[in-house]
Amino acid sequence: MRTITIKPAAITHNLAQVKKLAPKSKVLAMVKANAYGHGVAAVLPALQNGEQQADGIGIATLMEALEARQLGWHKTIGLIEGAFTKDEWQLAIQHDISCVIHHEPQLIWALENTPPATSATRVVWLKYNTGMNRLGFNDQTLIPAAKRLHEAGYQLILTTHFANADDQNHPLNTIQIQRFNDMLHILRETISSDIKGSLCNSAGIVNFPEHHHDWVRPGIMLYGSTPVIDKSAHDLDLQPAMEFSAQIIALQTVNAGDGIGYGSRWTAAQNTKTALVSIGYGDGYPRVIDNNAYVLVIDAKNYQRYPCAVIGRVAMDMIVIDVSAVPESAALNSKVILWGDAPHVDEVAAHAGTISYELLCRLSARPNRKMAES
Repeated sequence: MRTITIKPAAITHNLAQVKKLAPKSKVLAMVKANAYGHGVAAVLPALQNGEQQADGIGIATLMEALEARQLGWHKTIGLIEGAFTKDEWQLAIQHDISCVIHHEPQLIWALENTPPATSATRVVWLKYNTGMNRLGFNDQTLIPAAKRLHEAGYQLILTTHFANADDQNHPLNTIQIQRFNDMLHILRETISSDIKGSLCNSAGIVNFPEHHHDWVRPGIMLYGSTPVIDKSAHDLDLQPAMEFSAQIIALQTVNAGDGIGYGSRWTAAQNTKTALVSIGYGDGYPRVIDNNAYVLVIDAKNYQRYPCAVIGRVAMDMIVIDVSAVPESAALNSKVILWGDAPHVDEVAAHAGTISYELLCRLSARPNRKMAES
């Protein structure tokens, strides 16, 4: 059976790590893209578990925001790309959703449709383009926009997004930090000392502790993957929040000289014991992986874990693995871990030439989903 097991305790643990790194900042936990593939309904309770609670959540679309409200999230919701239409802005007001404002049309909607003083939509995240060059006002347009919003009664949070925070030594980081800090100082001096700041995503939280400001915005680290290039998830004491598994559905011995799978891209150098596993790119396992990719086979009798190489081309519904080193007790229907504690999704992503974000987000609806028991 194809199974995705979500571990809420890991998410709560990872949130605690965020709070250790940024103890003076509020936390806007990113749950966009269905909580990075983990499922919003599964993740929200883990973000408000006892003392380890997020102060708000960040999402990318109004539909996601409305889903979170329907699931009972009553705290801050930040619509990180803002409303896409005037009608969406009005819906945001109705459902107490706080929006990013990053260009002139959104500014006009906000000025022409001011929410009640008690509405959470009165808090706006004013986006400043410091070098990412996607969303945001520039140096010339941001200050006038901030003045107009403040005069209309809005509470402002200046925000921006790093382009290279995963690489601590990238020169653009210093430029973006300086631009952001300078602009925040100007706004506080010329408009209001109550203007807040939000600079750091997951990588920024790890790499730039002196620049956490009022709000941090963790994403991938909440789900147990590393956000930086020079430290592993283990180094950061992050726990994977997902285990992706399948099972062996057939066993056979491939003779020396015979190929396996589409394109016969792998040829047996000797007689090789192989297993067919019920997983493929139709489930979200990457089709293109290098020769070092592996899975773990669980011996149901003694609970030993055996790393086994993925051989041949990944198909829509199946992969083949080399089980030559696995004892006979690990047989038909044995559990196979595609990613989890090991191999970590970061490892699998590296073998596929991509990032864990993509693998987690592109999981299909076919695998069965369940919650870990503890």
